[in-house]
Amino acid sequence: MADAVSIFMSIGLSEQKAKETLKNEALSSTLKKAIDQAQGLLGSASIDKTAGTLLYNMVTRLKDLNRLSFLTEYIITRKITSELQLSAALDFIKSHPQKNLDRLEFEAACGVGVMVTPEQIEDAVELIIRKHKDQLLAERYRFNMGILMGEARTALKWADGKMVKNEVDMQVLHFLGPKTEADLEKKPKVYFYFLYNNYKTEGYVVTSNTMNLLKKHLEETGGQVRSRFPPEPNGILHIGHAKAINFNFGFAKANNGICFLRYDDTNPEKEEEKYFTAIKEMVEWLGYKPYAVTHASDHFQLLYDLAVDLIRRGHAYVCHQRGEELKGHNVPPSPWRERPVEESLLLFDRMRKGMFAEGEVTLRMKMVMEDGKMDPVAYRIKYTPHHRTGDTWCIYPTYDYTHCLCDSIENITHSLCTKEFQSRRSSYFWLCNALDLYCPVQWEYGRLNLTYTVVSKRKIIKLVETGIVRDWDDPRLFTLTALRRRGFPSQAINNFCARVGVTVAQTTMEPHLLEACVREALNDTAPRAMAILEPLKVTITNLPTNKEVRVPDFPANEAKGSHVVPFSKTIFIEQSDFREVMEKGYKRLTSDQPVGLRHAGYVISVQRVIKDGCGKVCELEVTCASSDSVEKPKAFIHWVSDPLRCEVRMYERLFLHKNPEDPAEVPAGFLSDINPNSLTVIESALVDRSVGKAKVFEKFQFERVGYFSLDPDSTSEKLVFNRTVTLKEDPGKM
Repeated sequence: MADAVSIFMSIGLSEQKAKETLKNEALSSTLKKAIDQAQGLLGSASIDKTAGTLLYNMVTRLKDLNRLSFLTEYIITRKITSELQLSAALDFIKSHPQKNLDRLEFEAACGVGVMVTPEQIEDAVELIIRKHKDQLLAERYRFNMGILMGEARTALKWADGKMVKNEVDMQVLHFLGPKTEADLEKKPKVYFYFLYNNYKTEGYVVTSNTMNLLKKHLEETGGQVRSRFPPEPNGILHIGHAKAINFNFGFAKANNGICFLRYDDTNPEKEEEKYFTAIKEMVEWLGYKPYAVTHASDHFQLLYDLAVDLIRRGHAYVCHQRGEELKGHNVPPSPWRERPVEESLLLFDRMRKGMFAEGEVTLRMKMVMEDGKMDPVAYRIKYTPHHRTGDTWCIYPTYDYTHCLCDSIENITHSLCTKEFQSRRSSYFWLCNALDLYCPVQWEYGRLNLTYTVVSKRKIIKLVETGIVRDWDDPRLFTLTALRRRGFPSQAINNFCARVGVTVAQTTMEPHLLEACVREALNDTAPRAMAILEPLKVTITNLPTNKEVRVPDFPANEAKGSHVVPFSKTIFIEQSDFREVMEKGYKRLTSDQPVGLRHAGYVISVQRVIKDGCGKVCELEVTCASSDSVEKPKAFIHWVSDPLRCEVRMYERLFLHKNPEDPAEVPAGFLSDINPNSLTVIESALVDRSVGKAKVFEKFQFERVGYFSLDPDSTSEKLVFNRTVTLKEDPGKM
């Protein structure tokens, strides 16, 4: 393993990236082959970082491994030197599956040997600026410079992007002169959309009608930023969704925009009403109010009409290939791809009327995605009633078809999604443009993952079905309902997401980093109380009279309130706060060492140790003295008197290994990795009466024990508390 990591690092990969690559057996094997072939071409010379990066990107995207040595040769001989050329080369290979490639045609398609001189860049940019000079003079630096860059990239396909941008910036400055005070004034709201350079986004397609569509979009929205959070209602949201919620709603809020909650309810087989309810509840629990709650199903008729239009335009066809034939990569082209438009229209209408069996036919779009997937499915047949539309429909649109069209229909400006959807970016832009609709922009960011857990809906269902956890809200899980039940404040989750930030790379964090945010929030918001988990009875033989003790809710700031607890001759302390035999370093109660009682103003000393028939200490008889009249003890302990009996649930990590889904760490699968000590139930804990009227999810700090939250299982006869986190960080526990 170490040798492989070193080999991967030698081509410019970071150590972390090299180790991640090694976990993917197929990818690492292919990369090793490419490196071996490259070294064979270079001899004793090393692979430079630019070539190494291209090799890595090539093997991650290449589906036809018969072309591995072919592309490796072009990269190592410096005929392909940029990501742009590599993308063109991969596209050419996808569209030319025949055995023998025409090298001249290939090289022309990916710009091999094309040299774009500074003079050519200068001339091309000059022509573009001349074309837009009137609008440039009128709008000056408010003009959307992305248009200039887009046209320059089209005209100078193989030119260095930085050189093109520098030339555009220089010629604009020469044409308009330095920015004036008027140029530097805050732009009117209508231009806000342009501030984010959406048109410079990689892959964004500018058609002859793009600007007209954008103009109409701006008229309808006033230039307002509009985002959306689009979950599938087939499970409970988890910690990764919290990042998506914060990013989508937070981005809109930060820019005076709006954010929709849109349910992607296009698969009636897996959707349940409880998921719709829980999703909205969790969004609002995190503190966000959707501008509107919408559903993909709101647009089923319009989506169907657009599909008919797509067929009429020659961009979609009805296909009879079975589902199993469409799985995987390198799927053979459909023999029905070129069927007449009228025939596809007739068959699509028959699909709509329920005249085919499930899986017998689909509607497919004529396009190739970034990952090489050809002609993704737009509609499939499902004879399952929909929770909102009932039996009205028996055909349902797919994500690849629905998502971008719903974004367009709702005038979304920024489609923010996680990195795995980058392979759908081309279909997103292609479909909007194929139907001549307003096209939002898609931005991808890295997912947020946590170690020692699983968040896959399928795997959580397995945990529930096998009885390992109670339900989706079991506090050992990292669904949002589980975190709420455990006592995690929504503020802490939002703070955690803010600290993680938004990056392109996937972020994997340890649970104790989230716990740190929880402690920080609860330290300021959870009032203190005293609770005893393993009680030991103590009788104070000389207490003058029963009394009440006032305990501050927040000892560091007593102005924030207090509560009163009884103090009588019978109190209870933790068993661990007494030892019969004195040990070095032990500062609490022993037969020879007194201890103070927190908040009570007394120091107690042991007079008699009472044991049961098994020799276990079951009671202490002590005397007390005012803490003002005796030497200050080495420690003060907590206690309860006339307490309430309660149940306390103590949680630790559900899984033993950091990556329970990784076969290298857990060969027998995640279900074999369950921590047998992930839940400990203490049925006879004692807590002071100040918490007696607590409400569900109300949080407390039990002094010296940890932070706890009142569980929904609580009744008027018996309170149930979940331990949220310990008082101090312990990376070894949850």
